[in-house]
Amino acid sequence: MVTIKHETKKQLKSEKIPYNSRLIKAGALLEEMRLLVRHWSNGSDGDLKSLAVVDNLLGKATRARAQDIFRSAFLPRYVKGRPPKAWKILRALEDAGAPVEVLKPVYYWVTARNEPILRDYVTAELAHKNGLTGQIISPSEVSQWIEKQLRSQGKTWSDRVTILVARGILATLRDFGILEGAVKKRLAPVYIPIESFAYMAFALCQEGSMGEKLVRHDDWLLFFLSPEDVEGKLIESDVRGFLKYQSAGRITRIDFPARSFEEMAHVVLGRTD
Repeated sequence: MVTIKHETKKQLKSEKIPYNSRLIKAGALLEEMRLLVRHWSNGSDGDLKSLAVVDNLLGKATRARAQDIFRSAFLPRYVKGRPPKAWKILRALEDAGAPVEVLKPVYYWVTARNEPILRDYVTAELAHKNGLTGQIISPSEVSQWIEKQLRSQGKTWSDRVTILVARGILATLRDFGILEGAVKKRLAPVYIPIESFAYMAFALCQEGSMGEKLVRHDDWLLFFLSPEDVEGKLIESDVRGFLKYQSAGRITRIDFPARSFEEMAHVVLGRTD
């Protein structure tokens, strides 16, 4: 079971971002996000031309639904989110032909980073239940957690909105493999491919999280990884040639054989072209 240390809890609280209800309309949407990532281009930010591309790509029953997906999910998560222009990070993997099992954890990482209520539920609540695989997580349980968090922010939602967001959280986590079950959602055995791990480690380093800061980064809690688990993954990544990991006492050094996401995608996928 992952234990969130005192300083991590304090950091999560200090970085509190107001919650929104986007997950009612926009959950994982993995296939839609993949389509948009593969066809997006620099300079597109929602102008009429790019919106027409969205309509054609998504092929939804109504134009309004296609635009809703674009504005509620793709734009805030993959274009204007954190990290900025995250679509480029995924595009490098898509262009290199990464299999869906490698792609899915990275899409999940970007989604959770840009949906504060999802991120907080996993890292500050669900992570404590890791190790209890098969435990049922009910919408009412998630609703109670949401209400508690909203009170701490001096906010309230209607009962209907709260339960819909709770269901959105559960459905999103199921689609990304953190939970399982069509009706009753249960904690699933969470597995992160070493290729996905090394690629996200590279992305975090690009943001400035080096050495020990990378090992203890809060984002690993999204996959229920403790610092010890992360060290084990780094060692495995080193053995696979995805990075160089050295640790002596309080000094940790991590180097990558790539300078760009395109190069790193080829490294983790074993491409030589």
